[in-house]
Amino acid sequence: MAKKIQLPITDEDIKSLKAGDSVLLTGTIITGRDAAHKRLFELIEKGEELPVDVRGELIYYVGPAPAKPGYAVGPAGPTSSYRMDKFTPALLDLGMKGMIGKGARSQEVIDAIVRNKAVYFAAIGGAAALIAKSIKKEEILCYEDLGTEAVRRYTVEDFPCIVAIDCEGNNVYER
Repeated sequence: MAKKIQLPITDEDIKSLKAGDSVLLTGTIITGRDAAHKRLFELIEKGEELPVDVRGELIYYVGPAPAKPGYAVGPAGPTSSYRMDKFTPALLDLGMKGMIGKGARSQEVIDAIVRNKAVYFAAIGGAAALIAKSIKKEEILCYEDLGTEAVRRYTVEDFPCIVAIDCEGNNVYER
């Protein structure tokens, strides 16, 4: 049976999750892919303030397709997470609580997850249309010029995912 988690995710929620757990997320998450991560990382390197506060947030690696009538977004499947690995430790160190994507992560990201008591969720690849049904509202937060890669805030209801790497570093990709 899936664990239901109300967002924002708490430290207690994160501590209770184990690699392999099925989870349904309800609340808000932010989105971002390669181009947005690169811009955020460049600001971090310069010591500048980010245009979006990542503290306490989960970020979903997605570039949604245009919405069909009656939907907040179009198909919204996860992007391969390794593409954000260079940028992820810095965001976790700023207080981001976790990520949602697909695929294995580098040892540097796993170390940052453990160091920051964060979590990495895997969403099911190939289920973009199904996932879109869990997204009830979309709002662009920054980098609108990036189109589908703009940073957005999604309001989600029973967003399905699996704990891929828990806060202790247990990893479904290594079992």
